[in-house]
Amino acid sequence: MLSTAIVIATTLVCIALILNLWRLFIGPGRPDRILALDTMYINSIALIILFGIYSGTTLYFEAALLIAMLGFVSTAAMCKYILRGDLIE
Repeated sequence: MLSTAIVIATTLVCIALILNLWRLFIGPGRPDRILALDTMYINSIALIILFGIYSGTTLYFEAALLIAMLGFVSTAAMCKYILRGDLIE
């Protein structure tokens, strides 16, 4: 039962990733593209966690945490670049 639910959830997250990729390339503005990239980080974290649950190891949870930290920092840096034009004051 759990493996079936994981396969269904993985399929839905992959569909969400494809839609985010579409928004990243076709997005009307920079904020939409940044939001799509941030959502892709979140969806990739979900895929890694689902794979960790499916395989039964805890190593993937640490990788998901690392990607979450990098995603937050990169999103904050991109937003600061758009607002001010530079990263370092």
